[in-house]
Amino acid sequence: MSGGADRGRRPTREELAAAADRTIPDVIAPGLTALFVGINPGLWSAATGWHFARPGNRFWPALHRGGFTPRPLHPGEQDTLPGYGLGITNMVARASARADELTAAELVDGAEILADKVRRHRPAWVAVVGVTAYRIGFGRPKATFGPQPELLGDARLWVLPNPSGLNAHFTAETLGVAFGELRATTTASA
Repeated sequence: MSGGADRGRRPTREELAAAADRTIPDVIAPGLTALFVGINPGLWSAATGWHFARPGNRFWPALHRGGFTPRPLHPGEQDTLPGYGLGITNMVARASARADELTAAELVDGAEILADKVRRHRPAWVAVVGVTAYRIGFGRPKATFGPQPELLGDARLWVLPNPSGLNAHFTAETLGVAFGELRATTTASA
C-alpha cells in the first residue's frame, strides 16, 4: 500500500508491523507558504505512504478548519498540498508506533536536518505540530504554542498542537482554531 493506492483499505497487522522504521517521502516544494512538520510517521502512515494517515488523526480536518484547504482532504491527496502553498515533512524520518519511542538525540538531529531542508526549499513559515518535539529538538524547553521568536533559516517558526487523536487536550474545534491563527498570520504576512 502506498502513495494514493486504495484509499479505503486498512493496513493489516502484518503491514503495520513491517512499517516500523520505514520512512515516507516529504511533500515539499520550493517557496511554500507553510511547511508542516510532524514528529515522525506513525506505522499507519509508513504502511500507506501518507502523512497523518491514521484514522483519528486530526491534521487533515484541522488544516481545513483552519482555512488552508477549501475542503477536507484525505491523506491520499497529500500531493495536492503544494498547489495550496503547503508541504509536510517530519522531525524524525523513521516510523514508530508512538512518538515517545524517539530519543532526544533523534529529535535534535532531526531539527538539524529540518534546518537544512528549510534552507534549500525556503518556505515562509515552518509549523511544528507538537510542542514537546519542538522543545527537545530545538533546545527551547519553555516554548509555547504559536509564533516563536527565532527564525529557522529565513523562515518564521510556529508551534501547533499535536493533532494525534491521543492528544486529549485539544478537540477538533480547538485544533482548527490553532491552525486558523497560523493561517491568518501567513495571509497577513504574505
